[in-house]
Amino acid sequence: MSKPLLQFPNPHEHALSIRAKALVFEDPKSQELLRRIDLVAPSRANVLIIGETGTGKELVARHVHALSEYRDGPFVAVNCGAFSETLVESELFGHDRGAFTGAVQSKPGWFEAANGGTLFLDEIGDLPLTMQVKLLRVLQEREVTRLGSRHAVPVDLRLVAATNVRLEEAVAAGRFREDLYYRLNVATLTLLPLRDRPGDILPLARHFLNLYTRRLGTERIAFSAAAERALEQHPWPGNIRQLENVIHHALLVCRGNSIQPADLHLAAPRVTDVASPMSPPAGAGRDPEAALRAALLDLFETDASDLYHRIEEAVVRTAFEYCHGNQLQTARLLGITRNVLRARLQKIGELQVSPSRLRVADDEQIPSLSPDSHLSASQGYA
Repeated sequence: MSKPLLQFPNPHEHALSIRAKALVFEDPKSQELLRRIDLVAPSRANVLIIGETGTGKELVARHVHALSEYRDGPFVAVNCGAFSETLVESELFGHDRGAFTGAVQSKPGWFEAANGGTLFLDEIGDLPLTMQVKLLRVLQEREVTRLGSRHAVPVDLRLVAATNVRLEEAVAAGRFREDLYYRLNVATLTLLPLRDRPGDILPLARHFLNLYTRRLGTERIAFSAAAERALEQHPWPGNIRQLENVIHHALLVCRGNSIQPADLHLAAPRVTDVASPMSPPAGAGRDPEAALRAALLDLFETDASDLYHRIEEAVVRTAFEYCHGNQLQTARLLGITRNVLRARLQKIGELQVSPSRLRVADDEQIPSLSPDSHLSASQGYA
């Protein structure tokens, strides 16, 4: 049986993006994943796909849909991190006319749009806690209630969720509901980063080479042996999406009918290149600011959505942990008021107890404030 090549429908119409636009299964680890997909897909069980950005999670979700009993229905893909907290409920569950200012007509949500097919919720870890509760109820009851309505609409669909973060760690940190995690984690498919399945690198590179050769209308071009070795040895922090961009660039700059290593324009691998974004970054022995700049460069390579807010969340969360949960000390460390800090902590789900208990807990650890402190007592106790 030949191993499939997975692509989006009409791949020529898709612009470059952070998504992986092709998957092959040449590496033994990829072949094992393909066998697992074949076992999981025919069931009605919820599927959780785990993998770094650019590894092909949506392509796997589409393949699960194509092999399922819902294959004749629609495949609807939704990025949970693409909507603001005020809009996400309306987008997922729909709204009735007059439900809020500007709702001039009723609109079905993505659950209703996917009825009879598969709903793919990408970056499920970015879903606000309030929406996690409602999503859990929908999965249990198999019906949705539009915003502003009292009438429940039954839905019959297959749910596939994906994440590039460790949800079990998010559960432990109070950022993801444990009951929803177990509801989603019925069947798990783990996509390894490209560096951990090297047997897929050259087949993918040749696929993108053929794709862009036809798209650009150039002569037939091949990789030199040295270029192939360079491709196999590169750690690919941006995974398949980065590989596609590199091949596209190489075709634009190469001279003659052979792509050389210099045409690939591969940056010299750094220590942080081989560290998974799902693991703590390596930075020991570096100047702190230099390590920060290097980490930011790696993040920019991933083209992650909503990057500024993710960086802000990481800074606030790390500072809060460093100060052992003391809000006043965290605010002083970051140079912001405690009011601003509390708003950030609430936004990222770090405040899980009542405000009165938080004040008591912090008051017990508050150091004395000097008269010339930039943080006033009223700010500290707000």
